[in-house]
This record gives sequence, structure tokens and C-alpha cells, in this order.
Amino acid sequence: MRVLSASPTTGLYVLVVLTFGAYLPSSLSPGYQHAFGADDLTMTLIHAVFALVSAPALLLLGSVSDRFGARPVLRAGIVLAALGSACFALAPGVEWLLVGRAAQGLALGATTGAAAALVSEETAGGSRHRGAVLSGIAFVAGTALGAAAGRFLAQYAPAPYVLPFLLHLVLLAIAWYWVSALAPATGLAAGRIRPWRPTVPRIPSGMRALFATASAVGFLAWTAAGLFLAIIPALLARSGRPNTAVTGCILGAVLICSALTQPLVGRLGARRAQLAGLTGLLVSLSLLSLTAGRSVSLTLAAAVVAGAGHGLAYAGAAAAVDARAPAKERGALTGALYLSFYLGSGLPALAVGLLTIPLSLTAATSLVTSVAAILVLLTSIAVAEVDRPVRVPPKGRVIYIRLK
Repeated sequence: MRVLSASPTTGLYVLVVLTFGAYLPSSLSPGYQHAFGADDLTMTLIHAVFALVSAPALLLLGSVSDRFGARPVLRAGIVLAALGSACFALAPGVEWLLVGRAAQGLALGATTGAAAALVSEETAGGSRHRGAVLSGIAFVAGTALGAAAGRFLAQYAPAPYVLPFLLHLVLLAIAWYWVSALAPATGLAAGRIRPWRPTVPRIPSGMRALFATASAVGFLAWTAAGLFLAIIPALLARSGRPNTAVTGCILGAVLICSALTQPLVGRLGARRAQLAGLTGLLVSLSLLSLTAGRSVSLTLAAAVVAGAGHGLAYAGAAAAVDARAPAKERGALTGALYLSFYLGSGLPALAVGLLTIPLSLTAATSLVTSVAAILVLLTSIAVAEVDRPVRVPPKGRVIYIRLK
């Protein structure tokens, strides 16, 4: 077994720590809502701010490391993440929570490209595919650990709304030390220095249909995960059994199952993985639409299925684009694809919040999950048609139809 060099290990650690901190607040939201007297719309807006900031940051700042190297970009991201955790630890009101979420979103959006580049470019063996898989697992693992740790600390530790963020600040200090040990030009290959410009994604005409379906699959995969992280804690808190450790297990189950299923994409292939993942998402969203958090056991079952579906769909979509993307445009296409992931994690949750103005949170959740389930079904049909193998009866050969 080959050992990762310092740079890929640092990139993976930064991804895990930043996503860990970004999703610590998700499981603590019912407590914040009670403490500050905020309504459901405000709380879902706090969750959505992260996605609404991180998505454009990923596109606009994703290429900064190409100009300046990974080290200064990662350092800036660590400082922003520390600011976000400090805002949550000291928050006297919801305004500080909004600032903290914005800082976390900007930190993760700006550094995702630099950290992933360290992993992909310098992973032992030079396998870009292996690096992409490791980055995806690190991203999801950090998300799972943050959601679960927040809940367990809230249940069993003193100062539950301060201690988790102090822990995150310690982890960020370690990340700063590791990043500082990198060479100044780490991640900046010779001859690549060029004036920085915002990343503007351009989709090659030959892969537009594939990119569109992959974006839809990724959006829906993160819709399911985002609804669990943003809405389920509040629903479970109102179910009469608000055990924060149980809620942490449910949230952690989504992302742990996702991390466990992502390595299967290489065996299944991108297309089959997406279809299998969409099937899991359809089942999970249907269960969530019916129960809306009223049953802990059904919610846990939906979380496990959602996690498995999320991992296959999310990683399958990324693999489909990576396999067809031209080498010179892979970075821009990856950034555009991740845009759909971030928006999927935030916009449907915000839609639930807006619907709580005329409806109850339970009814709003059921409505949004029902619509999402219908979109999953339609997207499954579209994925099945892209790169669909067609057997020609006379010669028995297989050809592939690629929709443009």
C-alpha cells in the first residue's frame, strides 16, 4: 500500500476540516431557533446562505490557486473558516449566524479547488481518478462528522453551542500548521503562471446533454442531503422526542452511507451508478414526503437509503463529466458541476422555508420532497437516454447514442 505524500494528505485534511465546521451548525439549528426566537424561514435562510455564497465563490475563485499557488488560498480559507466558527461560538443573535454561514461558504468555495488540486495532482501514482474519489469522500466525510459531532456534543457536553466551535478552531490551527509547511508554489506547476481571471465554464457542444443530466443528478442528490441537514433536525425536535444524539445519528447516517457507496462507482460505471443512486433518492424522498419527521424509525430508514443514493448519484455524476471532459477544460467543468451540488444543498431547503409562510413546516417539507421525487423520476429517464446502448439486430453490435 502506497503512502500519500504530504501535499495530498494536507489537501484531504483541509477538505475534511472545512466541511466539518461548515456542517456543525446544521444539527444545532433547533437550539438556535429556540434561543433567538427565529422563525422557520430565517433558519432555512441561514442554512441556504452557505450554498448561495459558496457556489459563486467556487466559480469565481476556483482558479486563484493557478495564479498564486495552493498555500495562500488555503490559508485564506482557514482564516475565513475560523471567523465563521467564532461567529457561531459568540453569537448574540441570528445576524451573527448569517455572517458565520457566509464566511464558511466563502471559505469552502474558495478552497475546494486548491485542496482538490493538491490531492488530484500529487496523489501517489498520479491517478486523477483516485484523487477525485478521495476528494469526494473527504468532502462527504467531513460533512457527516460535522453533523454528527454537533449533535453528540449538544447532547452530552457542556457549553454545547460553544465547545463544538472551539474544537473546530483547534482543528483549523492544525490545518494552518500543515498548510504552512507546504512549499510556497505547491499546486502551481511550472509554466502555468498566468494572470488570474474568474473561472467561466464553457460546456463543449458534444457533452452538453451529458453535463445537463449530470448536473441535474448532482443537484437532486444534494437536495436530499440538504433537506436532511437543514429541515430534519427541526422536524424531529417537534416530534415529541427531541433527542439530539438520535438526530445526530440520523444526519450522520446520510453522509456515512454516501461515503461508503462512492467507491462502488468505479465498479458500476457512471451511468449505472447514477441510475441506482436516483432509485435510492426516489425511495428516500417518497418516505420523507410521507413521514416528514413524524416517525424516527422511518426517518432513519429514509436517511440510510438517501445516503446510499446520494453517494452513487453524486459520485456517478462527477465521474461521468470527468470521463468526457477535455483535459484543458476539466477545471472549469468541475467548477460548474459543483455549482449544481452547492445549489442543490441550499435552494430546496430555502424553498421549504418560504413555504412555511402559508404552510406548516411539516406540510412544506412534504410538498418540496414530493416535487423533488417527481424530478428524480424525470431525471432518471433522461439519464437512461444519454449514452444509451442500442443493440442492432442484424449484426448484434452495440452502438452508443450520444445526445448533444
